[in-house]
Amino acid sequence: MLQTSKTFSSFSVKNIEEAKAFYELIGLKTKVGEMGILGLELEGNENIMLYPKDNHEPATFTVLNFPVNNIDEAVDDLIAKGIKFEQYDSEYLKTDEKGISRGEQGPKIAWFKDPSGNILSVLEG
Repeated sequence: MLQTSKTFSSFSVKNIEEAKAFYELIGLKTKVGEMGILGLELEGNENIMLYPKDNHEPATFTVLNFPVNNIDEAVDDLIAKGIKFEQYDSEYLKTDEKGISRGEQGPKIAWFKDPSGNILSVLEG
C-alpha cells in the first residue's frame, strides 16, 4: 500500500508570510492553501508543505536539498539575493570563503538557512 502512495515532505516555520517571501526570493513558486499551509512547487517533485508552528524549533539537519549543475553559480546567485551561507571549520567539515564544502568525499555542497532557521543546501551533482 505505501509503496504506491504519493509521498511529500513537510516541515514547520515560524511565520508563513516570512517563509513565502524568502522562498519566492530564492526563486521558488509558492501557494498558500487551506489553514495557512504554504506549498513549495518544485519541478519534478510533489509539493513541499510548510506549516506554521508557534513553538517552532528548527531541525539540526538539512531539511531540503537543491541539486544544481554549477554550485559556484548557484551560490553567487543566492549571495546576490542576500542569502548568507553557513561557515564550517572542523576536522570533518570545512567550507571556503563562499561557504562551499569542496571535500574529497561527498558532493560540493553549501548550506544556508531560511528565516525560521531551517537548514537548506545547494549541492553540485
